[in-house]
Amino acid sequence: QVQLVESGGGLVQAGGSLRLSCAPSGRTFSSYPMGWFRQAPGKEREFVAAISWNGDNTVLSDSVKGRFTISRDNAKNTVYLQMNSLKPEDTAVYYCATARTTGWRTPMRQYEYTYWGQGTQVTVSS
Repeated sequence: QVQLVESGGGLVQAGGSLRLSCAPSGRTFSSYPMGWFRQAPGKEREFVAAISWNGDNTVLSDSVKGRFTISRDNAKNTVYLQMNSLKPEDTAVYYCATARTTGWRTPMRQYEYTYWGQGTQVTVSS
């Protein structure tokens, strides 16, 4: 059974940093793009970042560009989201997900992902 487990969330002051990790279990996803999404209270889940299978291609949403970085370590079967200069509006539950198909793409739509983690809470205080 495939499971994605996110970790690294927590409470941080504005301007601070957190690094989220996502470690799939049950199978290896080293050939698949991976993504991060987030859902704030009362809002729909939105795209944050995606990375191609080998890390050569990445894409970030405009709201986090310049502050967040997505990376992966296929030897550890782990994807990371480094979040710097955090703002209160970054407060959300953050989810990682695996793409439906392998390759160089960096999917940005939720329907392009098949497996999802349970989410990790990130709270940024002002």
